[in-house]
Amino acid sequence: MNCVNESIIEEFVLLGFSDRPQLEFPLFVVFLVSYLMTIFGNLSIILVSRLDSKLHTPMYFFLTNLSFLDLCYTTCTVPQLLVNLRSLKKVISYSGCAVQMFMFLALGATECVLLAVMSFDRFVAICRPLRYSVIMHQRLCLQLAAASWLTGFGNSVWLSTLTLQLPLCGRCVIHHFLCEVPALLKLSCVDTTTNEAELFLVSVLFHLIPLTLILVSYAFIAREILKITSTEGRQKAFGTCGSHLIVVTLFYGTAISMYLQPPSSSSKDRGKMVSLFYGIIAPVLNPLIYTLRNKEIKEAFKRLIARVFLIKK
Repeated sequence: MNCVNESIIEEFVLLGFSDRPQLEFPLFVVFLVSYLMTIFGNLSIILVSRLDSKLHTPMYFFLTNLSFLDLCYTTCTVPQLLVNLRSLKKVISYSGCAVQMFMFLALGATECVLLAVMSFDRFVAICRPLRYSVIMHQRLCLQLAAASWLTGFGNSVWLSTLTLQLPLCGRCVIHHFLCEVPALLKLSCVDTTTNEAELFLVSVLFHLIPLTLILVSYAFIAREILKITSTEGRQKAFGTCGSHLIVVTLFYGTAISMYLQPPSSSSKDRGKMVSLFYGIIAPVLNPLIYTLRNKEIKEAFKRLIARVFLIKK
């Protein structure tokens, strides 16, 4: 099948890991278990955050948004990947590819902004504790969450449209396990320098600027924590920020290494590995990081389990 132009393309071949067939079944098992863990972990956080009144705070409101985002993130890629790993015909329809690229871009950009919003929440909680409830009122929280989602999806509309308008030549074979902009740019038969420049610009806006804001917030937070005299107070302050910092490091570290360089300069295997990490592995780790390091969530889980057993009795 040759790609002549978008109007006659019906499907793409996603090569994925077909160059290493001996790994396909082990990878299928790993990704299936990871996907189930992602669903269970993130749904658990959403459920306990909504059912426990003690967690009805801005911090857990944003964490619920992050958990829902991670659910969507993996769902837009993993089911198709699992099908292709157990299928001889590793294809995705043109419309399916377009939707997958749009969602992956939108959710990735949304997470960039949302993580910055979460750092702002921690900044206000630690540096302005007496005014926290006044500053982080419900309306502002809703506005910040909405702005994160709208900005991410608005960015995706623009970049996806520019990418899908490119004429495609040669075989419709994507050397990746998902439809991602850098992989699709390689299929174009025209000069993609402008598209690569636009992708780089967007990556700077959605990666470096939010990351800078996060680092500035945590610089103020660290200075404030060092003023706390009690060891217990410091540990509690570090505890509320530590999980978020780990998630930021995991997400931004891999995303920046993928997008802040021209697509042509990255190897096929490297692009797959990076996408695997921030698109599949990170959403599995996020709920584990937040639950294992967060005493309030662990206590909320205990209360919820106790309520369920009391109801059964």
